[in-house]
Amino acid sequence: MISSGKILKKYQVQPLKRLSQSFLRDDNMARKIVAAADIQETDIVLEIGAGHGILTRLLVPAARQVIAIDIDPAMIAILEKELVQEQEGNIRIILADILKMDIAGLCGEFPGRQLKVIGNIPYAISTEILFHLLSHRRLISQTVLMVQREVADRLTGLPGTKAYGVPTVLLSMHARLVKLFDVPPQCFYPRPRVMSSVISLTFREQPRVDLLDEVFFTVIVKAAFSSRRKTLWNNLRSAACLRHVEADKLKAALASCGLDERIRGEALPVDLFGVLSNKLFTIR
Repeated sequence: MISSGKILKKYQVQPLKRLSQSFLRDDNMARKIVAAADIQETDIVLEIGAGHGILTRLLVPAARQVIAIDIDPAMIAILEKELVQEQEGNIRIILADILKMDIAGLCGEFPGRQLKVIGNIPYAISTEILFHLLSHRRLISQTVLMVQREVADRLTGLPGTKAYGVPTVLLSMHARLVKLFDVPPQCFYPRPRVMSSVISLTFREQPRVDLLDEVFFTVIVKAAFSSRRKTLWNNLRSAACLRHVEADKLKAALASCGLDERIRGEALPVDLFGVLSNKLFTIR
């Protein structure tokens, strides 16, 4: 199998700044990432940001079907030349923007099956991609992604820390998040100025708390973190969805959850956010 470095050199790949491209070029690290996804021969794999195919070439022999997407036509051309002709039909290469992709329609081609998602996603839109996958979580069994280490630290942050925030709470309610390992800058071309990390998200069949309304839960979490310097009480009082709620009722709701008015949103564990959301939903 031709090395990643030779592919980049063969096609004289020039990373595009507008797409924030930085290509993984370390084949050993690629094998480590694919191993973390534990690909089985029955798996349908969606690869986000396939690039020049460093992960794709390892996924194709292991999975039943690989759907490799990239937003760059130049990368699509490389994938088609290097992979399609030498494989046996279990790879599909698609020019697409993952944020606009109809994942439900894609899954419709494989009735009763869930996708495994893997990829080195653009760091500039990593949060948007994670929430896009979250919205399709019932169609996805597991996700293994490379993100900026700062994002990985936020997603796995603990209550009371600066890293803990809206993405941590919303994703942790619906997924088990694990930071697997770091990937140093020298593994990429060109070298990024930041450290990268590989994370795993395994979506739960049911959220950690049986939410009365998932949309309302999201609104409450965002309100709680709307101003980190303010108390949870002040942030909730300013929330549009609660402005008509009498102060005494709001205080009683907090007290029923064992919460002092002076506590800040960043101190609440994920499960308690769910309990509070349900309580507020009943008095809204």
